[in-house]
Amino acid sequence: MTDYLVLSLVLLGVLLLGGLGLVVPKLRRRSLPPEPEVDVRTEEEVAGPPVRAPEAERAPTGTLPPPVVEEPWVEAPPVERPEPTAGRLVRLRNRLSRSQSVFGKGLLGLLSRDRLDEDTWEEIEDSLISADVGVDATREIVDRLRERTRVLGTREVTELRDLLADELVTALDPTLDRSLKAARHDGVPGVVLVVGVNGAGKTTTCGKIARVLVADGRSVLLGAADTFRAAAADQLETWGARVGAETVRGPEAADPASVAFDAVRRGIETEVDTVLIDTAGRLQNKVGLMDELGKVKRVVEKHGPIDETLLILDATTGQNGLEQARVFTEAVNVTGVALTKLDGTAKGGIVIAVQRKLGIPVKLVGLGEGKDDLAPFEPRQFVDALLGADQFGADA
Repeated sequence: MTDYLVLSLVLLGVLLLGGLGLVVPKLRRRSLPPEPEVDVRTEEEVAGPPVRAPEAERAPTGTLPPPVVEEPWVEAPPVERPEPTAGRLVRLRNRLSRSQSVFGKGLLGLLSRDRLDEDTWEEIEDSLISADVGVDATREIVDRLRERTRVLGTREVTELRDLLADELVTALDPTLDRSLKAARHDGVPGVVLVVGVNGAGKTTTCGKIARVLVADGRSVLLGAADTFRAAAADQLETWGARVGAETVRGPEAADPASVAFDAVRRGIETEVDTVLIDTAGRLQNKVGLMDELGKVKRVVEKHGPIDETLLILDATTGQNGLEQARVFTEAVNVTGVALTKLDGTAKGGIVIAVQRKLGIPVKLVGLGEGKDDLAPFEPRQFVDALLGADQFGADA
């Protein structure tokens, strides 16, 4: 019985082993999921190259420079070539219409009376004085005119006009040198210093002087030494750009003498013919401002002497202009006068008064608001314009 039990257990174990041998191969034949691969790359390799965001989407950082703002493109104005100034006063003489009413119509009307008695000669004197000729000059003109009229016994209007014209031209002293000393010499530019009181139209006239010089064939550089008005340098630069002239300027409230010095130095470097220096307008009774003008002159003269100092006078100021001219002459040795606003006043005789009182020739006259209404002064042409030459058959 025991043997039978052992045999049964043996058979049962064989059967179990055989069954296991059949089941295990089948399980091995089933597809197992692949084992995951191990990524051995670094984090930088996995991330790849950085992707740059568009400029507009990038977050600004404190280390980035500020964005560049491009200035709007502005087209430079075309360079103008003014016509030569020869004969300009003749072309502009109709601008003296108000002064013509005093001289041409008023004086000639008095001289053409049937009888030239004392009352008539006194009226002639009053007319000349009211035209700012000045008392001393008026007496000389009238005395000479009375004598010549009496000796010649002339009664014709044209002859009387010629006599009056001769006396006025003589009073203007045609022998004075009225040329602008603005030519290059000894390897340096001619230096022209422009001075004047507030409100005389100094900066505008300075720009017109530049046009006169360019019209006559000179190259010009402008010095904006009026540093008290922010708009003055801009205004002068605009005038210069129109004729292709460079402008040297400094910061607002800079030392005017320093700007003037730099302008002349730049003129020497660029070999221009003329350096034209605009100074700040000032009142002739302000001692400090006049001293400063003297400093500008001294500093500029470190480069060499100033060739021309032009005083800008407003013709409408009349006899007050004489005091202005005297004080400026003492400060900077004025060599010539540019008389502005002569078209808007009946005071054309101020030209005679300035010259007789100060011995300073009027070299330029302003006869309007146009850019080329500044004309070289010529006594005979000026007198003919005052007397209305065409009306009396005389040539201007």
